[in-house]
Amino acid sequence: MKTIVIYTSQTGFTKRYAEWISEASGAECVEYKQAKKIKLSDFDAIIFGGWFMAGGIKNLAWFKKQLPSLSAAGKKIIVFGVGGSPAESPDIPGAIRRNFTDEEWNSLKAFYCPGGFNYEKMSGFSKFMMKMFTTMLANKKDASEAEKNMAQMISHSYDISDKKYIESILAELK
Repeated sequence: MKTIVIYTSQTGFTKRYAEWISEASGAECVEYKQAKKIKLSDFDAIIFGGWFMAGGIKNLAWFKKQLPSLSAAGKKIIVFGVGGSPAESPDIPGAIRRNFTDEEWNSLKAFYCPGGFNYEKMSGFSKFMMKMFTTMLANKKDASEAEKNMAQMISHSYDISDKKYIESILAELK
């Protein structure tokens, strides 16, 4: 099966997952900017990975424009989102689902891969926004235990990525 993994990554976590998937499956692996020049219909399976930003998967809008023709051609379509929350977070399924219409959702398989935060590699704007969000959570009156834990977790760089999270994606390719 001819497969391509397309990814967009700001701090390296999504790139890491894309490379792991590529290595394990023999898929071609390209950055989002390069993928715009590739004829996706030449592939049997197309995997798109992006990082979560404010609840949305980065550059997913571009990929969603490709879905109708890929789906009509019977292509296997997989999307994975990478975020800073642990995989067991109860908010993950809803966060992924909100990125798709019902029609889109029915034409693909979607997965979540926990990554982390790397403040050293973030853009100035992203770093500023995350610090603002962290401060808001930390100073919130009547903050829930989950909000307190989140404020503590995202106040510094961390890495919770793990190859085990690509297993379900690889199984979907079979």
